Amino acid sequence: MRELRNAIVELYRKAATSLPQDIEEGLRRSLEKEKKNSSARAVLSVVLENTSLARETGRPLCQDTGVPVFFVKIPVGQSHRKIRQEIISATRAATRRVPLRPNAVDVLTEKNSGENTGINFPILYFEETGGEKLVMDLILKGAGSENIGQLYKLPDAGLKAERDLEGVRKCVLDAVVRAQGKGCPPYIIGVGIGASKDQVTMSAKAQFLRHLDDTAGSVVLSTREKRIVHDINQLGIGPMGLGGKTTALAVKIGVNHRHPASYFVDVSFMCWADRRARLVFSFHNSQFTIHN
Repeated sequence: MRELRNAIVELYRKAATSLPQDIEEGLRRSLEKEKKNSSARAVLSVVLENTSLARETGRPLCQDTGVPVFFVKIPVGQSHRKIRQEIISATRAATRRVPLRPNAVDVLTEKNSGENTGINFPILYFEETGGEKLVMDLILKGAGSENIGQLYKLPDAGLKAERDLEGVRKCVLDAVVRAQGKGCPPYIIGVGIGASKDQVTMSAKAQFLRHLDDTAGSVVLSTREKRIVHDINQLGIGPMGLGGKTTALAVKIGVNHRHPASYFVDVSFMCWADRRARLVFSFHNSQFTIHN
């Protein structure tokens, strides 16, 4: 399956070097909102210049090329094990060829696993579908934004947050206030609500695959997302935490059924560089497309 392996390498290259168009447009809109000669405007100008240079030169947008997170939809009948092996092999190749920074540290030895093998270790989520093509969504998740994420269990007396969407809003605002500029804002914020800690964490991550102009399937959720973004941007944290009108570009909320006794909320952050890309691969003729 060499063709698939090479396609995944190009998926890595696209995600690492080319910021999605909707994110870039969102940053440009934010630039126009900031005051002239302000720190916020200067920061956003540099970010946009960096974005253009990365795309033109084929170099990564950030020196931290993050942890690869894959959401993979596999046609019925295809081997999950073989596809996993191809992703690992492609990750090894992409680490050398894009290049990606080897970010894999062995917890027991505290040694960088990439020093000898030249590999990062991706996080993989598989789903079997009835389609004929393989669909891979890749996120390169930087450590700075990952470190500021927060997990909540409602009700929360300290936040005066109950088990409802208003309680969720309070959780998100609390997480942003704690984060300040540590995760390289303007942020895209993913929120997962549901029955268990692992469920909401994955759900929050999956929100980063949504485009900025994508609206939630529910009017209630869509309205709540817009209100939370508005409230966040009233905090004045601004780009890189230096003050300004743009602390977040979007908030995206994913919901799951919950147990009557549990109400978990995960708030996950993505820095301004929401490095996502999608590969659609045909097993029939090995043709593929990549976009973000």
